[in-house]
Amino acid sequence: MLASLVDSVLQLLVIIPAMLAIYGSAYWQDDRIFKGNGGFLFEWVFPAIATLAFWLLTQSSPGKMMIGAKIVNAKTGRDPAPVQLAVRYIGYFVSAFGLCLGFIWIAFDKKKQGWHDKMAGTVVVRRKDHGKKESVSFSKGTT
Repeated sequence: MLASLVDSVLQLLVIIPAMLAIYGSAYWQDDRIFKGNGGFLFEWVFPAIATLAFWLLTQSSPGKMMIGAKIVNAKTGRDPAPVQLAVRYIGYFVSAFGLCLGFIWIAFDKKKQGWHDKMAGTVVVRRKDHGKKESVSFSKGTT
């Protein structure tokens, strides 16, 4: 949850000034989902590209890096494939649908996977003891 909050704040620090520069104070009064080309670019395309770029390059995000977490393939424990990361991002919208039940699911799931992780075949793992590595078993014979 903390990682998501950090990531959201960082993205808003870019999105809000850009949108105010494009639309001025009228931005706050416009409740359309798509506020024109600038809105589409900065509210939808930029977050997708930034998130996927971080995930592809580091298997993490700034918030996840802060807490020592990363996204891995749920079956192998290795880096997820790009298509898994794309499905995971799309899965965020599915997880948010219906009162964020897909995110709430994480609290009750044995592997702490949200619906987006289940859709993509990924899981978020976190180092214990601030950097001391411990092996994690994903399937027979791999750690």
